[in-house]
Amino acid sequence: MNDDLKKKQLRNHKRLATGLFILMAIVFVGMTVLQKQNPSHWIGYIRAFSEAAMVGALADWFAVTALFHYPLGIQIPHTNLIENSKEKIGDNLGNFVVENFLSPQNIRPYIQKLKVSAYLGDWLSKERNQNLLISELSSILMDILQKLDDDAVVKFITNKAQEMSQSIKLNAIIGNGIEYLLHKNDHQRLITGLSSQIKNYILQNQQLVTERVQKESFFFIPKSVDSKISEKITKGLSDYFREVEEDLNHPLRTEITQKIFEFSKELKDEPKWESEFEGIKLEFLDGEKLNQYAEDIWHSLKSSLIVELTENNSKLKSYIQKNLGELVDNLQNDEPFQHRIDHWVRVTAYKYILKNTKGFGELISNTVGNWEGKELSRKLELEVGKDLQFIRINGTVVGGLVGLIIYTIANFI
Repeated sequence: MNDDLKKKQLRNHKRLATGLFILMAIVFVGMTVLQKQNPSHWIGYIRAFSEAAMVGALADWFAVTALFHYPLGIQIPHTNLIENSKEKIGDNLGNFVVENFLSPQNIRPYIQKLKVSAYLGDWLSKERNQNLLISELSSILMDILQKLDDDAVVKFITNKAQEMSQSIKLNAIIGNGIEYLLHKNDHQRLITGLSSQIKNYILQNQQLVTERVQKESFFFIPKSVDSKISEKITKGLSDYFREVEEDLNHPLRTEITQKIFEFSKELKDEPKWESEFEGIKLEFLDGEKLNQYAEDIWHSLKSSLIVELTENNSKLKSYIQKNLGELVDNLQNDEPFQHRIDHWVRVTAYKYILKNTKGFGELISNTVGNWEGKELSRKLELEVGKDLQFIRINGTVVGGLVGLIIYTIANFI
């Protein structure tokens, strides 16, 4: 209901209450005049009723008006209560809400009924809601990206990279990486691949071996013999590397593994390697170079994100959509997951409300206290003034009845 309609209703009810008072005044005057001309017994009863009704109407008019205004503009003490006591009203209202609405025993039943997982799962199951969520997230991220200070971000990346680099030992990282590969036996694939490549190279270049043998051979040895020798060399070498390729327990593999392991230990323990890699790191992380790297990385990342956030069918949005689908499935079908979500929300909400009850009370108190006194009085009168006019009406009727009863008793005494 808007303020205009509330104002209209308030005016109508004020007119009704005032009209009833005027009616009683007219009746009183009429009965007084009539009683002088015709002193009938019944006229006294009507006159007593109207007289008491006027008193009741005026008393309740004063009481109702004193809440929101100075009656007749006269600054009588303890009137215009709302405007003059707004700070006290704000404090009392804040305390009332905290004590009667935000107490543990009052909020616990409502918290226990919370089933966020069911509501969230149902809401997210609708495609239009998923699209709305993705659109809103994209807009928020886009706004953040556009408002970020590029120079500040680049400086942050540069500083963090420099801080991290001070504790990084490249030789230890590479050594540990090699040992990890050895432990996982992943280096065997490398040996297999190299053995295959060497074998194929030998077979494909037998002519080079023949030419080399002939070049190193004596002039009196026939070429056919040289060819046989080169063929034997080629076959022997290719067979050897085929064995290495096919036999995972080949001695050469064991020897290579041992050499790689020894090298990894040397990388980690030898000061020369630490010094060597430290020099490489310092050269790579030179202030100007590092700043350029950070700038390139940030601009590339920012451009990619902007493209992903603006395109409707981007990989990022598809990834989010896929994960939302999985989340919906879990929210609707995974009972342990539902329980964890609901339990977390309930506990968090309960703790947050209890932790901030004082803050809620202060918020209400400060809000009411900061309102303009006249504005607060106007707001409250619009909200409850219409109903308060019934007090005036009831006061008129009840006052008249009480006056009639008193008059009747007085006549019988």
